[in-house]
Amino acid sequence: MARIEQRLRDLGLELPGPLKPPPGVILPFEFVRTVGARALVSGHGPQAPDGSIAHPLGKLGAELSIEQGYHAARLTGLAILASLKRALGDLDRISAFTRVFGMVNSAPGFNRQPAVINGFSDLILELFGPDIGAHSRSAVGMAELPFNIPVEIEAEVELRH
Repeated sequence: MARIEQRLRDLGLELPGPLKPPPGVILPFEFVRTVGARALVSGHGPQAPDGSIAHPLGKLGAELSIEQGYHAARLTGLAILASLKRALGDLDRISAFTRVFGMVNSAPGFNRQPAVINGFSDLILELFGPDIGAHSRSAVGMAELPFNIPVEIEAEVELRH
């Protein structure tokens, strides 16, 4: 069994199924686009195991706590890994997480976006370790995110040949 998939099992984590967008929503883009030795990951939100959008929804600093946002960012990390697995076939092909852009659905005055996106960073470091999992990162607040999701994250990874 692949090393990262075994690590997921050891931690009791499950990758979600493909995204089930809300009725009538068309998403005409690739969730993962490979170019040479890079994989560019489109913005993902938190998903339930069946691929539906995970709840709770809402803004950090209003409807949601930092802890709920952290958990949403962790679920978003699992959604990104699921898309990477579908695109690459094997998560062990990832040689480095290079760039992460975290967006947080923020109420006016909320400024703890880094604490929320730590849910993603902590997951990646826990699974891949500091050599592969280390990444550059931004964590910014947004006035709105699609479908009122609390977190959206995009990423870029380097691939082994």
